[in-house]
Amino acid sequence: MSAAPGASRPAAVPIIRSMCLLPERASTLLVVCAVLLVCAWPPANDRSLAVKFLNWAVDPTDELPVLPPPFALGAGDDPDAVATHDAQVQAYDTRYAQGGWTRRRLEWKVAQDPFNPATERQVILALGIVTAFAFWRVARGHSN
Repeated sequence: MSAAPGASRPAAVPIIRSMCLLPERASTLLVVCAVLLVCAWPPANDRSLAVKFLNWAVDPTDELPVLPPPFALGAGDDPDAVATHDAQVQAYDTRYAQGGWTRRRLEWKVAQDPFNPATERQVILALGIVTAFAFWRVARGHSN
């Protein structure tokens, strides 16, 4: 049976439409959370994708100096190596003394993951499980 051409839609349509939107939003949120978890997942001996992106984002042109490592034993005997090392330290200290955003960029350029990779993986896995459980509860609640 079809409705008359001038008749309005039944009141149940907006209710059904609102019930269908929440699982759609929840599935989008689930995908976003999954991508974030993958980006935050640290490999065995390196930085996570999120930290690598942060390192690159604060200095995409690689113009900021990096503080060189301390001299190894016996490396201080070469005057050219000492002069090069001192120039790198002075360039870093000059930029660091500018303070503010420049100092923060220098720190973030060499930032590492904040936790031990094993601990970070456990926390990320727990967040993934909680997110999946919340999605399951929302989807199950709207299918009844």
